[in-house]
Amino acid sequence: MTARKPDHPVEDLFVNRWSPRAFDGAEMPEADLKIILEAARWAPSAFNIQPWRFVYALRGDKNWQTLVELLNPFNRDWAQHASALVFLFSDTEVDGKEGKPNRSNGNHSFDAGSAWTHAALQATALGYHTHGMAGILKDEIHERLGVPLRFTPHIGFAVGKRGDADQLPESLQARETPSARKPLEEIAFSGNWA
Repeated sequence: MTARKPDHPVEDLFVNRWSPRAFDGAEMPEADLKIILEAARWAPSAFNIQPWRFVYALRGDKNWQTLVELLNPFNRDWAQHASALVFLFSDTEVDGKEGKPNRSNGNHSFDAGSAWTHAALQATALGYHTHGMAGILKDEIHERLGVPLRFTPHIGFAVGKRGDADQLPESLQARETPSARKPLEEIAFSGNWA
């Protein structure tokens, strides 16, 4: 694995988190997944609405194959070897106020992303890896998983321990390393963009 080096002193957790595709195919305790989702539960949200929702399956349980089938073929090929699959949704309405749109400038999506980050970092802290996937069958998810239409599907993510990169197609093996990041001065500007 290539060592990443931050430009400023951040916690190792942020630098050590990355998204492999090679998973070892082992089962994981549901208690570990619940810890990961508990961390997501504590994410910040606009007006404390907490719009995120999760549907998950653990390798070997009765729902596993359904979640695998809701990944696009590219993601299905490698993610089926993970220990858990989780789908992330956000509520487009204000919970408890039926029919009231959550219109705070798309914050429900932003807040769901915050919950995903909490989950990914907690997984890293437990010795797992996660890989988020936009390639999910969004048109089929509501019906197959019984999700009310007011909830927007965003991503699926795989959770597990790293496996051998040799199990991946040759085209993905070279990519099975932590990626670099743009320098801070390319993405953060003092006072104004220019």
